[in-house]
Amino acid sequence: MNRTAAEKLGIKAFDAAEYLQSDEDCAAYLQACLEQAPDDAAVFARALGDIARARGMMQLAKDTGLTREGLYKALGEQGNPSFSTVMKVMRALGLQISVNPQGAHA
Repeated sequence: MNRTAAEKLGIKAFDAAEYLQSDEDCAAYLQACLEQAPDDAAVFARALGDIARARGMMQLAKDTGLTREGLYKALGEQGNPSFSTVMKVMRALGLQISVNPQGAHA
């Protein structure tokens, strides 16, 4: 078995899902992703995937009517979910998207 140097030192990869305990944590995480990478939809999708894993993919699949495998694919590293999927997942997680004026346009 080939282990990385980090594994040999007992260092495990950071997993945001381990820290997403409350609805407020989840909302703040998504908001931070939008603020830090406003033009990168993949960052938002991956963050939504972290929240989905924290809450439980199996239950989310039941609540959205999507397959667990489909959710992992759509919200994973290479995922590109449709807006419809994003909205279903957000609703099932008890989250909503809010639109606000951006202020002065650059």
